[in-house]
Amino acid sequence: MNFSNAAAVLAAQMGAMDYFLAVIALLAGLGAFLFGFKILSDNIEKLATNKLRRWFDKTGKSRLAGVGIGAGVTAIIQSSSATTVMVVGFVNVGLMSLFQATTVIMGANIGTTVTAYFSVIADIPFIEFITVFTCVGIFMDMMGKKDKTKTVGMMLAGLGLVFLGLEYMGMAMDDFAQQQVVKDFLVSVDNRFVLLLAGVIITGIVQSSSAVTTLIVQMVAAGLVIGDPSNSGVLFLVLGTNIGTCVTALLSSIGANTNAKRAALIHLMFNVFGTVIFSIFLLCWPGFLNATLGKWFANNAGLQIALFHTFFNCVCTCLFLPFVNVFVKVATKLIRGKKDGDGAESDVVLLDERFLSTPSVAVEQANKAASRMAERAMESLKTAFDGFVAGNEDAKEEVEKINGRVAEMERAIVAYLIKISAQDVSLSDERLISAIHHATSDIIRISELADNITKYTRNCKRDGIDFSSGVLKSLQDMYEKIDRLYQKTLDVFDKKDITAIRAVDAVEDEIDADRKAMVKDHIRRLNEGKCKPASSGVFINLVGNLERAADHLTYVAHAFD
Repeated sequence: MNFSNAAAVLAAQMGAMDYFLAVIALLAGLGAFLFGFKILSDNIEKLATNKLRRWFDKTGKSRLAGVGIGAGVTAIIQSSSATTVMVVGFVNVGLMSLFQATTVIMGANIGTTVTAYFSVIADIPFIEFITVFTCVGIFMDMMGKKDKTKTVGMMLAGLGLVFLGLEYMGMAMDDFAQQQVVKDFLVSVDNRFVLLLAGVIITGIVQSSSAVTTLIVQMVAAGLVIGDPSNSGVLFLVLGTNIGTCVTALLSSIGANTNAKRAALIHLMFNVFGTVIFSIFLLCWPGFLNATLGKWFANNAGLQIALFHTFFNCVCTCLFLPFVNVFVKVATKLIRGKKDGDGAESDVVLLDERFLSTPSVAVEQANKAASRMAERAMESLKTAFDGFVAGNEDAKEEVEKINGRVAEMERAIVAYLIKISAQDVSLSDERLISAIHHATSDIIRISELADNITKYTRNCKRDGIDFSSGVLKSLQDMYEKIDRLYQKTLDVFDKKDITAIRAVDAVEDEIDADRKAMVKDHIRRLNEGKCKPASSGVFINLVGNLERAADHLTYVAHAFD
C-alpha cells in the first residue's frame, strides 16, 4: 500500500477530531514519560552521587569492571547517550583511556535496555496506583525540610510521571489499534532496510534509544504489527535505534581532543557492527522472533521486544569484548592525532562542560582542577624559595609564568562553579562548591606569596645581604614542614579524609612555633652583632610569608571540614 494513500484513508476513516486527540494523547504521554524519566534519573543520581563518582574511578583495566560500571551507571541515569557523553568527557580530560571508555560504552548499551521494561510492567494492574506517586512526591518536595526528603519526593514524582506517560501512550495506541487502516499501514512498511533507517532517523532526532524502544513496545503491546511479522520486521526498527543513539556522542565530540573523537567513533563502530551482524542473522533466519521469543512469550508482545533489545546488546558485548584493543587500534588509525602538541596537558581541561548535565561529576572535576591549581601554587612557592636559597634572581621569571597559569585556573574554576550552581544540585554538592570557592581564593594567595619571596631575593642581591648556612638550614626545615602540611591538606582536599584535619592543625602549630623561634633567634643575633640590620626586613618578612602560606593551606583544609 502506498504511504500517501494510506494516510489519506486514515484521515477519512477516523474522524479528524478523534485522530487529533489520539495524536495529542500520544505526544502528551511521550512528553510526560520523557520528563518523568529526567526527573527520576536526576534525583536518583543525586542520591547516588558519591557512588557514581567512585564507580567511574574504578574502571581500571578490567573489561568486565568497565562493562559492569557502564551498565550500572546507565541503569541509574537511564540514558546510554548521557553515559557516553560523560565517557567522551573523561577521555577528553585524560581521566579515562580509550580501552576503559570502550568497555564502559559496551556496558552502557546493556544498561539502557532497562527502560523498556517499565512499559512491560505497566500492564500489571496495581501499577496504576504508582501514578499517585506524582502527587505524593510533589507534596514531599513542597513540605519537606530536608534536602534528602525533597530529593526522594521528586524521585517518586518522576516515577509517577513515567507510568502516567505510559498510561497515556497506551490509551493512544489502543485507539490507533482499533483502526484497521492503521494496522494495514504499519504492516505495509515491510521493507526491513526502511525500518532500520527509520529507527536510526527517529532516534537521532529524539536522541534517546530508550524512549523510541519504549514507544515500540507500547505499539506492539497494543496489538499493532510493525512490518511483516513473518520476517521479524519490527526488530529491524529496534536495531536502528542503536545506531541513532550514537548521534549525541558524536555531537559532543565536536571540539574535543583526538582521543575523545576516537571514543565517539568507537561507540558508533560498536553499534554499527552489531547491527550489521544481527541484520544478516535476521535476514538468514526471518522467523527468528516467532520461533523463539514469540513462542516463549506468546501472550506478551511487548516483553518480546524488550527482551530482544537486551539480548542484542548482551550478545554484541560478549562478541566484541575480547576485541576491545582492536576497536582502539582501528579508531586510532582512522582518527590520527596531530603531530604538534596533540594531547598536551592543559590545566583547565578537567572543566569539561559535558559534565554539567551530571552536576555531581562536574563538581568532582572542579575539585580535581582546584587540586591541580594548588599543585601549581606550591610549585610556584618552591621555585621562589629555592631561588632565594640559591640567590637566583632568574627564578622570578619562572614564578611569574606559573602564577599566570594559577590565575587563569582560578578564573576558569570560578566560572565553572557558577555554571554548576545554575544546575539542579544537591545540598552536599552545594557545600562542596562553596568549599572549592573558598579553597581557590586561599590557593591563589599562596602564589602571590611566592611572588613576594622573589622580591626578597632581589633585595638581597641589591643590598649584598647574605645569610649563614645555619639560617638557611632553619629556613629549609621550615619549608619542609610546609610541604608536609600541603600533603596533609591534600588528604582532606582530595581524599575527603576529615580526620586528617588534626594532622593539618598539628603541623601548622609547629610552623607557627618555628616562625616565633626564628624571629627570636634573629633578634638575638642582631643584638650580638652577628647579623646586618638591613637583613631584618628581608628575614622577618620571609619567615612571615612562609608562615602565611601555611595558614592558607590550613584554611583550604578547613574549607572541607
